[in-house]
Amino acid sequence: MAVALINPNSTQAMTEAMVEAARLAVPDIAFEGWTSYSGPPSIQGAEDGLVATAPFLEVVKKASDSGAEGIIIGCFDDTALEQAANIAACPVIGIGQACYHFAAMQQWRFSVVTTLQVSVPVLECNVKKAGLAHALSRIHASGIPVLELEADPQKAEARILTVAQKAVAEDNIQALILGCGGMVTLTKTIRTQLTIPVLDPVEIAAKCMRWFT
Repeated sequence: MAVALINPNSTQAMTEAMVEAARLAVPDIAFEGWTSYSGPPSIQGAEDGLVATAPFLEVVKKASDSGAEGIIIGCFDDTALEQAANIAACPVIGIGQACYHFAAMQQWRFSVVTTLQVSVPVLECNVKKAGLAHALSRIHASGIPVLELEADPQKAEARILTVAQKAVAEDNIQALILGCGGMVTLTKTIRTQLTIPVLDPVEIAAKCMRWFT
């Protein structure tokens, strides 16, 4: 079976965008999109993550029982990462986790541009748990809600680019991470406007699956 990219939120369009990005990044791996339809429409902060966990883990078990070769958690919060890894019979990686470690392996100091301020404490905790707090400069909230990435992409792109440019100017970093799976549609434009590597978490996680499949 394919690698299952599981979206812990219920927005199918986001699942499709992430799967497309994964397939473009690694054409030789078969990726299949799974959506947690009983989850919240978006995951922004710890409360949404808790609501999303139970239905998401049900999807993880179904994907694992169906013979998934690997599972990618399609949320930058890495929703229920440890729990998912414990119940799946295949490798499980989070898109945030993959980006943090990839940047650290390059000896890059990095900043993250994410959606809302409520997400920042979750991401800071994840970086710390990964043992990579020394590599993080700052996590910037763009003020753009997850669903607005699709509803008003031009506004979202302009705001995220402004925050990203500010991070490059002020944070003394070697890489910038786009801190939301829904930002996959903005990656190309942001890269053309910045002078340092821009890490798309879905791309990085897809490439990491080469180690396991």
